[in-house]
Order: sequence, then structure tokens, then C-alpha cells
Amino acid sequence: MPGDGRELKPFRWWQLPFRALFALRLTDDYGRTTVYALDIRHWQNQSSGNVKAHLYRDGRLHAVSKLPAVFPVPGGTLDVKMSGFGLKRCHYVTDEGPEFQLVPDPDSAEGRRARLDRAHPALSRTIGLLSLCVLVAALAVLVPQLAEQLTRAEGIAQHTGTFTSPIDVPAWGSIVIAVATLAASTERALRLRHSHVLDGAAG
Repeated sequence: MPGDGRELKPFRWWQLPFRALFALRLTDDYGRTTVYALDIRHWQNQSSGNVKAHLYRDGRLHAVSKLPAVFPVPGGTLDVKMSGFGLKRCHYVTDEGPEFQLVPDPDSAEGRRARLDRAHPALSRTIGLLSLCVLVAALAVLVPQLAEQLTRAEGIAQHTGTFTSPIDVPAWGSIVIAVATLAASTERALRLRHSHVLDGAAG
């Protein structure tokens, strides 16, 4: 729906856990530049599925849409999607096909993660690899346990037999895995990385 023209508010440090802010500069054939900004308060109503994206044009609210959202802009569209841990897409998709991720506000969590990547690329790659390894390990634990639960059902067991997971995770281990998985998936969301298998299973 159309926006009401209200002014875009600057990013504040205390909004780090629940606000994402991305920008895109587009220049037309006459050299005029328009700045688009996408403001998403992604923890506000995420449990109810009522998260909205606010599109600002040159600092004024231009349009509002529930997520997932597609906003038409000159030369293409802005595509915004959420995962259970943050954004998984915030891209400018051109009419010709190529797409580009929007630039995060430097004060946002996504912007700080991008700054770490630029300033310390080796450390950034290590953190990213660690996040990936955590999710792969969690999936390796989850799949056998899920198979065990499914084959306990009488209707399934009589056709496939029962399966016993070779991995027995104590209660405290499950908590550790859950916390580590949450941290890993959140870190990946800050980089707008998403896998239906890994991040989807974690969510």
C-alpha cells in the first residue's frame, strides 16, 4: 500500500536486535540519483507473521508491504524475504536478470557484520565457516533422532521396522545444540545467507 510520506528515522544502536535498514542508489539517464531505503522491523511481529517492509524514497515513506515483498522501482524490483532468524533476501532484481544485494546501514547489525568482513576478511571467513559447520553438525544429529521418532509410529514401523539413533544426546546437550544453532543461523542471516536444508531445518 502507498506510504504516507513520513520521514525515515535514523538507525539507533538499541535497535540492533530487531531492525534492518538497507539502501539502494539508482541514477537515471539524466544523471538524477534517487535513494531508496528498506526499513524492516523484523522482530516486532515475527511470531504472528505480520512483519512489514517500509520502502522510503529520498527519505520519505513511499510504500508498505507485508513480507515477503516485491516493490517496483525504476529498472527492476526490490525483493525482500524473511527467514526464522532474520532477512534472507534484500536484493535489487533488474529487468535484465542480474540482481544485487542492497547496502546495509553501517550502524545496523548487518552493516557491522559487513564491516567486519571488509576489515578482517580472514576472520570473517572463519566465522562463516564455523557457522556452516555448526549447522551441518546439528543436522547430522537431528536427522537420526527424527528418523527414530518417525519409525516409532506403529503404522510406519510395520513397514520399515524401527530405527534407533546411534547418537544419544542428553538434555543439556540438546540445549547447547539449540543455542549454537540459533547463533549460527543468526550470523548467516546477517550476511543474508540462507539454505533451505540447513537454515530451514534449524528454523
